Amino acid sequence: MKLERLLKNLKDYKIYGRENIDVLSVSDDSRNVKKGGLFIAVKGLTTDGHSYIPQAIEKGVRVIVGDKKPSDKWIRHVTYVEVGNSKNALAVIAKNWFGNPSSKLKVIGVTGTKGKTTTTHMIFHILAVSGKRVGLISSITYPGLHVTTPDCLELNKKLKEMVDEGSMYAVIEVSSHGIDQGRVAGLMFEVGVLTNIAPEHLDYHKTFARYKKTKMDFVNSIGKQVICPKDTDIDIFPGKFNNLNAEAAVLAVQKLGISRQNALKHLRSFKLPRGRLEEIKNKKGFRIFVDFAHTTDSLEQVLTYLKTKTQGNLIAVFGCAGERDVTKRSLMGEVSVKIADTTVLTAEDPRSEDVNLIIEQIVEGAKKVLNSKEININNFHTIMRSSNAKYKYYFRIPERGEAISFAIQKLAKRGDTVVICGKGHEKSMCYSGVEYPWSDQEAVKVALKGGTKKIKR
Repeated sequence: MKLERLLKNLKDYKIYGRENIDVLSVSDDSRNVKKGGLFIAVKGLTTDGHSYIPQAIEKGVRVIVGDKKPSDKWIRHVTYVEVGNSKNALAVIAKNWFGNPSSKLKVIGVTGTKGKTTTTHMIFHILAVSGKRVGLISSITYPGLHVTTPDCLELNKKLKEMVDEGSMYAVIEVSSHGIDQGRVAGLMFEVGVLTNIAPEHLDYHKTFARYKKTKMDFVNSIGKQVICPKDTDIDIFPGKFNNLNAEAAVLAVQKLGISRQNALKHLRSFKLPRGRLEEIKNKKGFRIFVDFAHTTDSLEQVLTYLKTKTQGNLIAVFGCAGERDVTKRSLMGEVSVKIADTTVLTAEDPRSEDVNLIIEQIVEGAKKVLNSKEININNFHTIMRSSNAKYKYYFRIPERGEAISFAIQKLAKRGDTVVICGKGHEKSMCYSGVEYPWSDQEAVKVALKGGTKKIKR
């Protein structure tokens, strides 16, 4: 593709070198650039793409796009396009490279603190069952680890694939990070959906006001908007929160011409996505659920709902992610110990942090609960069975596999419910920057057979 065509609709740029040049590929990752291609240098949270310009030149790129002044050495080897903002330029170039695919689809973007994935899948289901050709991009379908919204180039690539396959609609799960980092910039949305807003990702956005503004700016930029109400008369799925997600989905498809009656009819055949109140059947006489709840509010809602469905004790297993919002840790500890009968505190992607220190911060909230009591796993039988008082027990078991096995093999009795929260559909666990294969579902199955799933690191 000619560089001139790639830069179409890009404002305020200056070219050093030839503009009449063919570009054979586009990348914002210097590791993936190809000979004859274009490299866009973008400054990220921890790295600056401009630092990798020499590496890209060595690999034979023809064009560099960046928002810094070029060095004389660079422009002796490549055409350099100086732009005002590399992120904005990436959005324009990605759209042009893939033929502006969002303009050929009716794109529905779903954002919110909770329920994005479920609502996205519900909208997709209603459209598909209605006979519409529709594509889906969510944290479950892509990419499967810890990113909700793909980067700008990958997102446009996926949308182009949908167009090529004959789709008329696309449903996209949109995170606040994706909005703020420009991953959805330049896309044409038909409908914008907001499921809800509660404090989250404050480690990134710094304040709730900024986080909320990010979400609202996205929704307000779209012509057709859906703001999910706080109440609904829908009663199809377990938990009020899931029925509110259904309400948001129904309101969204109504904007696309599907009647409420038909949408509700189609939802009756919908199954909740993987890791959303996913029950793992067993023959032990107690119930086991895996859920993605990883915020204070979502944990409270899941535990409150399961408590009403549990004859015996409710046992919660969860942790808090490292390098993420610290303020929610004690709050989640307080919520779990208050609602569940027994809580097992464990790891959830510690990243560079010490998992024991994270658990200690969760315990600060657990201690606030009246009649809360921490028990050492080595003498839990004696203490729990000898006391006549009704305590709210909690344990510390840093290894997630051990925590899950302990809850299932040692704590759970007939009539109880075990819920493992925080990971849901995710397929890896992050320790010190390394993603290790992990699945809560697999850990449960191993525990049911008497074993313990371990991470070798």
